[in-house]
Amino acid sequence: MPIPADWPATEAEALTEQERLRPLVQPYGPGPGAGTEADDALIAGVDVAYDDERDLVVAAAVVLDRETLAVVDESTAVGRIAFPYVPGLLAFRELPAVLDALAALRRTPGTVVCDGYGLAHPRRLGLASHLGVLTGLRTLGVAKTPFVFDHHEPGAARGAWTPLTDPATGEEVGRAVRTRAGVKPVFVSVGHRIGLSEAVATTLALAPQYRLPETTRRADSLCRRALTARQRGTSVN
Repeated sequence: MPIPADWPATEAEALTEQERLRPLVQPYGPGPGAGTEADDALIAGVDVAYDDERDLVVAAAVVLDRETLAVVDESTAVGRIAFPYVPGLLAFRELPAVLDALAALRRTPGTVVCDGYGLAHPRRLGLASHLGVLTGLRTLGVAKTPFVFDHHEPGAARGAWTPLTDPATGEEVGRAVRTRAGVKPVFVSVGHRIGLSEAVATTLALAPQYRLPETTRRADSLCRRALTARQRGTSVN
């Protein structure tokens, strides 16, 4: 699928776009299940996989029933890598394919969980926040590492958390959250239209058994399978 014609092509253009979009982020709001939206029962995960040799990115979107965590819809999209690798600008590399995967869904989720950051970003506009502003959907980021931010280890029990803070300002930009007892934490941040406590509660609800939320696990598996199928010239099983 083609890269949008107006997509930033340089680092300077991308930084300008982040500055334009940052004030549009709404870092507050209820979690899924607290509202009256018809699609509130559905929650999606998105993830991407790369084939750098062929200049390809595969994005996957997987929609789960929020209560049962059963998969109710899924889609993939393949496109050219939209932007060079620059730390802090990964959204520009991944979002065109992610947006295509979301557009291909038959059922629209009320919430999207990203494998990455939201406000836990040097300019407070990580992938989850960027995606939320562009789509209007409630979004949150659940990352595997703390990026450039500080935290203390949370308690060993499931549900324990500590603040993820910007070392330059002391601002809380997310939380290190223990989703499994004795297992290293994940790093949760607000994307758009959700508060931080609500984002943490949502993450825990989506991770009843494993470290990562089911949304991320399912999307990661699907995009990897889709990339392998693309490379082999077969279809996704």
